[in-house]
Amino acid sequence: MDLITHFLVPYIILAAVGSKNKLAGAFGGISLDFDTIFVTWIGLLSPQLFIFAHRGITHSFIFALVTSTLFLYVLSRKQINGFISSIIRRNISVEFTKTTIALAYFGAVIHLFLDFLTTKGIPLFYPLSITRYAAEIYPAVDIIITVLAVITLLIIYLKVNQKYKRAAMAVFMIVLVSFGCVMAYEKSNAISAETLTLNSSYNHLSTYPTQDMFIWDVVKSNSQNSSYIVSKYNTLQNQESNIMIYNTPSIENGSYTSAQNAINTANDLPVVERFKWNSYYALINATYSSGEWKITYYDILNSWTGNNITVTVPT
Repeated sequence: MDLITHFLVPYIILAAVGSKNKLAGAFGGISLDFDTIFVTWIGLLSPQLFIFAHRGITHSFIFALVTSTLFLYVLSRKQINGFISSIIRRNISVEFTKTTIALAYFGAVIHLFLDFLTTKGIPLFYPLSITRYAAEIYPAVDIIITVLAVITLLIIYLKVNQKYKRAAMAVFMIVLVSFGCVMAYEKSNAISAETLTLNSSYNHLSTYPTQDMFIWDVVKSNSQNSSYIVSKYNTLQNQESNIMIYNTPSIENGSYTSAQNAINTANDLPVVERFKWNSYYALINATYSSGEWKITYYDILNSWTGNNITVTVPT
């Protein structure tokens, strides 16, 4: 989800229950995404630390508490919130107490839940597990929700009658929840329809959202995870399109045994581990030339910036 939605949802929930510390919850809601400033560079400099990335280490139940608490502490300093308040011309002062720490963590947990609903998901139980969990209902950023969030935040910011602010917040939450329900329903429709096409050759099915809630990316694979069919499914038209077939590993020149040994070596490289962690599927092309293997990993869903990496393994 976008940063503004992460701010608004805990803010609106706390406002609805009459909390005087709704800003603490809102700040906790956005705290995790500041990993793009303070954490991501670590993973870029050290590929083996790929958990230090956006939606990485900060996006777990344990480290969300640490992150939201530190973020709240910084913003509770008078010099900091005074400076920001002077820029935006609104009072954003918050206290650093047990209550506000709990509310900030509440906002962080809301953040985790919202990101769980989207593509790629988050490592909820890190450091106990590095596995990412995702419901794959929303795209990572939904354009319509983002635009509505900006409008809602603007209305809250403006000095208008409170009833208009309450109406804007209610409309935003209704649309957010309604979109989620519709997308969950359409995902179920896509799964039901595409399950009927499974057979002994392709017996596993996954679906992923797009910016159009009625169009879903569909991936079917065989039990060996060596062949994939990728397509689009339109739930309004009940129609499958853009069908593509991929096989992995694809080997050019050299022997299969030599290629597999090179792939096994490449799989242990930090840059490859990072790519796999950031991608839905890491399919492989292996090409032998001049005494070395060039191993290319690519994602059939284009889920990571760059979409492919190539490493070289000498023989």
